[in-house]
Amino acid sequence: MTPALILFDIDGTLLLSGRAGLRAMTRAFAQTFGVADAFAGALFAGRTDSYLVSEALKAAGLPDTAGNHARFRDAYVPLLEEEIQQPGTGHKGLMPGARELIEALVEHDHLHLALLTGNYRRAAEVKLTHFELWDFFEWGAFSDDAADRNALVPIARQRAEIYDVPADALDRVIVIGDTPHDIECARVAGAQSIAVATGGHSVDELRAAGADVVLVDLSDTERVVALLLGVDPI
Repeated sequence: MTPALILFDIDGTLLLSGRAGLRAMTRAFAQTFGVADAFAGALFAGRTDSYLVSEALKAAGLPDTAGNHARFRDAYVPLLEEEIQQPGTGHKGLMPGARELIEALVEHDHLHLALLTGNYRRAAEVKLTHFELWDFFEWGAFSDDAADRNALVPIARQRAEIYDVPADALDRVIVIGDTPHDIECARVAGAQSIAVATGGHSVDELRAAGADVVLVDLSDTERVVALLLGVDPI
């Protein structure tokens, strides 16, 4: 049983929010900067909130400053708390097997769970609290830490020391996500990747992007646990 740090993406991997994030971001940008539909046509999958806001600010001819990001974030989170309560559009709910997998993994003391997500930390808390998963994750690496997703695995490794994650677990970091961006951020940091086709990318697309393992979803709890324990090779 090999120790590991397991880093979970949220949207498309653990859950889908019925596009609550898009609706709340659109409302927040309009309220804060007076620009409607600022994220129309934006590709959200695998991008960080900070990256998306930077692109929207530039498109609107507004300064891409820390102050503007803070203003947006402060407006966005309360609106997300409202929107997450709505039925939404598209799929809203946990991805197949997500809860069962998390509940199985927390039984293994040498597997250390954290988040690696493009969400702001407070937005991640809103989404995971709504679906009753927040309490399983003590910490993570978030959009607040870096707009570039490729910077998040190194940040998670550094932050892990605060939470007493042992060095041998940091030698085996595994990113679980649903987009080529998740796969790339693992690869550039020397981590392993497990990709799930529950977001907007197919099994073939995720294989072509170079994932170490590609799964249709997380519903085969026994197999996924075996991969993460090192019983089955990744």
